[in-house]
Amino acid sequence: MTEVLRTLRHADILGSDAIALSRATLAPSRPPGLHDHDFFELLWVQNGTLRHHTATDRRDLPEGTLLFLRPEHAHALQGRGEDTLVVSVTLHPDLIDALPARHPSLNGHLFWGPAPAILPRDIRQRTELNQAALRLERGPRDALAAEGFLLPLLASLTAEDVPLPPDAPDWLRAACLAAQRPEVFREGAAGFVRAAGRAHPHVSRSAQRWLGQTPTDHVNARRMAHAARRLAGTEDPLPEIAAEIGLDNLSHFHRLFREAHGLTPAAYRRRHQRDVTQPDRGKGDTDEI
Repeated sequence: MTEVLRTLRHADILGSDAIALSRATLAPSRPPGLHDHDFFELLWVQNGTLRHHTATDRRDLPEGTLLFLRPEHAHALQGRGEDTLVVSVTLHPDLIDALPARHPSLNGHLFWGPAPAILPRDIRQRTELNQAALRLERGPRDALAAEGFLLPLLASLTAEDVPLPPDAPDWLRAACLAAQRPEVFREGAAGFVRAAGRAHPHVSRSAQRWLGQTPTDHVNARRMAHAARRLAGTEDPLPEIAAEIGLDNLSHFHRLFREAHGLTPAAYRRRHQRDVTQPDRGKGDTDEI
């Protein structure tokens, strides 16, 4: 399927608005050809399975999959079965073109990557996305509303991003995204392997190949990043934070944290909380390193 039969125009869909949202149940019949558009499109599979056609391949995307499409990404959509429901968000090109200049970390990601970005969303993330979509439907459609919908999503996805080569398997990318969540990383490598849905030896070999680290090392990095945020932002006891990330052995927690951040947990907390609240205090103090 290579012929582009139709080009959609943002002027016909948006008018004077910056954003529009629509929901559609897709027919299971094979589309006659591709279409492209002069706007950016954010699309997710609300229910069922979507078959996504491009000029070079076709791919089945399960419920919860999020898809970022640039104007040059010609494609076609097909339902798999009778209950495929998708949500499509049309975004004015001027709005999207302006964002990387204000937020350079977006360059090369999502709308600003060379190929359509395809990302899985778990049930919690889908709920948040659907709530944001409902707020958008009930409110104005100007640039402020568009950014209010889009920027929290982009920020969370960019924070989750794990640099992987484009030919890395999708299941590994999904496992890395899942390993950002406490309910996964507190189980250690076992949680990572379960999220991957593959045999432990295969996951270990693939992690070494694509990430350059073992599943345990990858999960521990997520644990220590979470612990650092909790130490800087709360007064919660160290044993509570250690237990929250799945480490009941405090000595092990201290060793991993010091390896990751160069400070003990207590010294890290003192330094980061003091620097924010009383930056002039204790200039001569020495933290335990």
